[in-house]
Amino acid sequence: MRSILTGVAALLGAAGIASAAEAQTLRVMKSLDAPHYDGQRTTWSPTSDIVNMFQDTLVALDWDGKTAIPYLAKSWEISEDGRTYTFKLRDDVTFCSGKKFTAADVIYSFKRLKDPETKAPYHWRAGDIKELRAPDPYTVVYELNEPYSELLLQLTMYTNAIHNQESVETLGKDYGIKGIDGTGPWCFESWQPRTEILLKRHDAYKWGPSMYQNKGPVKFEKLSIKIVPEDASRVAAIMGGQFDLSHQVPLQFIAQVKAAPNLTVQEAQPNFQLMYYGYKITRPMVSDKRVREAMNIAINRADIVKGVMLGNADPAYTFVDPKALDFAEKTKGVIKEDVERAKQLLDEAGWKVGSDGIREKDGMKLAPRVLFTQVSYFPRVSEAIQGYMRKIGVDWKIVGYDSTIAPAEMGKQDYELWTVTVPYLSAGELMNIYFNSKNIPTPNRMNWKDAETDEWLSAGRGALTDKERALNYARVQEKVTNEHLLMPVMNVAMYTTSSKKMKGVRPHMLYQNTFYKGLDYSF
Repeated sequence: MRSILTGVAALLGAAGIASAAEAQTLRVMKSLDAPHYDGQRTTWSPTSDIVNMFQDTLVALDWDGKTAIPYLAKSWEISEDGRTYTFKLRDDVTFCSGKKFTAADVIYSFKRLKDPETKAPYHWRAGDIKELRAPDPYTVVYELNEPYSELLLQLTMYTNAIHNQESVETLGKDYGIKGIDGTGPWCFESWQPRTEILLKRHDAYKWGPSMYQNKGPVKFEKLSIKIVPEDASRVAAIMGGQFDLSHQVPLQFIAQVKAAPNLTVQEAQPNFQLMYYGYKITRPMVSDKRVREAMNIAINRADIVKGVMLGNADPAYTFVDPKALDFAEKTKGVIKEDVERAKQLLDEAGWKVGSDGIREKDGMKLAPRVLFTQVSYFPRVSEAIQGYMRKIGVDWKIVGYDSTIAPAEMGKQDYELWTVTVPYLSAGELMNIYFNSKNIPTPNRMNWKDAETDEWLSAGRGALTDKERALNYARVQEKVTNEHLLMPVMNVAMYTTSSKKMKGVRPHMLYQNTFYKGLDYSF
């Protein structure tokens, strides 16, 4: 470990032990960078965690992971039919640029989100908006075409953050790259791709949500977020005091880090994160449900969790965590690991074993192209599953990409499977993310287009009772699980590791954004 520490110290020279002049800089480390930091244009969590630092939403998500609390909106009223929300806004909020925040900014932000030119993959999180009105500068009437049972929860998401029109129009294509304005506790200062995101304190900020003791401003002058993709380097760096905080210490090293006398490790609870592989079902190799089921039941999830994650995850046999809201009990038992049955299913589907041990059909080898992000546990899990696939005559061609280009590659159509870890709040949210046909080509990368699924999703979103919502979301879960559209692998734990000198650290669970606003952090 000593030699690793020495190497990392040299590698990260600028991130070394803080001098007196650096004492007011909070040093954070993460493994993944993003293509940009415009939250409306991506599903990528490496964008979202930074966006939540410098932009705000109408409502915040409390520590329980299910309660929306006032933020930029200080209060709201909901009509009896569930279609109209009237938000009363704070009148003391300013952007980092100094511009005053008003209802006009809210209306602009959601119109931009819904504009087809924005190509916002998560535009649905804002509901089916009929009209946005501002009776006065600090009131927004938010009218929907149909009720949306999770609107307030979804308004906590980074994709629904409030933007400054002047900043968007001034920066143009460089918005979220060379600059971006926000009302958050931190202000965007600079970004060196694959190296560092640098934020500075928003001195005027004093409107933090009630979940924090400190309502603002933050205690540090600067926030430096360094990108360190190598697992061993991140472990050595945090243990050696190179950084103050990280939520991306490799899970297989958590036990080792917990034992370090200079560090504190906290698990985010509640937390729902599914690591899965998705099937692009319009591709010939995986268009047959029997092929997808064969792959799903040919792996040993418990061994993967034990061998790769050292137990810091739970095997996933369902798409939705059984502890999540509106989980469908009938999906238990659909995915039953059985290598012999997997072989039988492939035989039935017409894929015969060739002389090299790889199955083929109509002159085509069963060699699906599988994309992953080249960081964290994704390479090792992909290699492990590649081994299981060979045992049933399937030759996974795994391809890794840097995190700054992986989203673009996964947005294409030239592969059979991909993998990410998706965070979610409820069964309904996960189902709406992936299985609504309106979300093709991303995040519905499966290209799943099914009228019943769309109908049930719509009914779930518009439900006015818990029973009606759960019923419709259960129908969706049962159908997509029986179609084997995803290969669930594991439910992943999430931790924040911090220096023992840090105070006020508490990991949040929103979309892998354990830092969230960081208002209570101090030395």
